[in-house]
Amino acid sequence: MKNLAENNVIRFTNITRKKDAIFANFKVKGLKNGVVFSASISVDITALELHPGDSLEKIIEECARHGVKEFKKSEIQFEGLAAVLSDHLGVAQLG
Repeated sequence: MKNLAENNVIRFTNITRKKDAIFANFKVKGLKNGVVFSASISVDITALELHPGDSLEKIIEECARHGVKEFKKSEIQFEGLAAVLSDHLGVAQLG
């Protein structure tokens, strides 16, 4: 990822058919301010009112646009000790 052309890139990987849906799959890799990140994004094509008969280019483009939009809006949280403890403390344990 030292090559800037490979930084912050969303790359289409494949289309998969599951029992109840068809997904366009993408990989995301980036480097910013010393933080290296990677993620996978899968977009249900029927959620975007796309059809399997649509052109591959249309499916990839629309799914990528939607995936990026939702990925940017997501509230990602670190699952640290505080998050784990607050989920498992009951009223009786607080006293």
